[in-house]
Amino acid sequence: MNNQQPALFEAPAAQPLPEYSAADFPFYFGAKSLASNGFIAEDWVSTLEPLDGVLQDIAQQLALRSQAGEQILPAPEVMLRALLLPLAKTKVLIIGQDPYPTPGHANGLAFAAEKNVRPLPRSLRNIYKELSSDLAVPEAPHPDLSPWHEQGVLLLNQVFSVTAGQAGSHQKLGWTPVVEAIIGALNSRKNPVVAVLWGAHAQKLSPLMGNMPHVHSVHPSPLSASRGFFGSKPFSQINRHLTDSGQAPINWKLPTA
Repeated sequence: MNNQQPALFEAPAAQPLPEYSAADFPFYFGAKSLASNGFIAEDWVSTLEPLDGVLQDIAQQLALRSQAGEQILPAPEVMLRALLLPLAKTKVLIIGQDPYPTPGHANGLAFAAEKNVRPLPRSLRNIYKELSSDLAVPEAPHPDLSPWHEQGVLLLNQVFSVTAGQAGSHQKLGWTPVVEAIIGALNSRKNPVVAVLWGAHAQKLSPLMGNMPHVHSVHPSPLSASRGFFGSKPFSQINRHLTDSGQAPINWKLPTA
């Protein structure tokens, strides 16, 4: 006699991980293709085009990792999302490390996540606390930083991809020359771009930013924020640098809904 009761609910089937080929990464086809298909702004083409071979190699490496069972984050089409902000309209550069390794969090903008992500990433929560202290801006309940991006804040990670659950896993994949080229283009801008360097990892890039005013402190991570990030007033410093160079300040207040 079978005494087992039928299940009231069936557990959802596990979703298979996406398995990418090199061609699934838009940058595999080069900078001109990226711009013509709306993945980056047109004025970044001359910066990235000399690195087409590097980008193609990265796409091939990511495909091999994916086919070996790694979950690659973020989605290929948003890995270079930060460069949708035109070079000519960039006013502030905030340097992050690598994308969030939690599935569903990374969205191509450093420190940001999609609007529905909860709880807030811990470093971003500390950024909001310091923003509130610095400029009396209410802390946003969400991690969507796209309004900053739209005003000219380039939220640039030093690495554009990561394996799920493995922070820092793609640091040696080959992204460094891409990031250095982006910084070099910003450093050549006539109107100076304000560089925000939080933590030693970001501050190692300062030699590439000789023409850019710097705002720096320890990283907003919970491990270090109390040792100099809180009280550093980065947002008022950024706006002061912008106004000193004749540029409009950033409105750092984010929508609450």
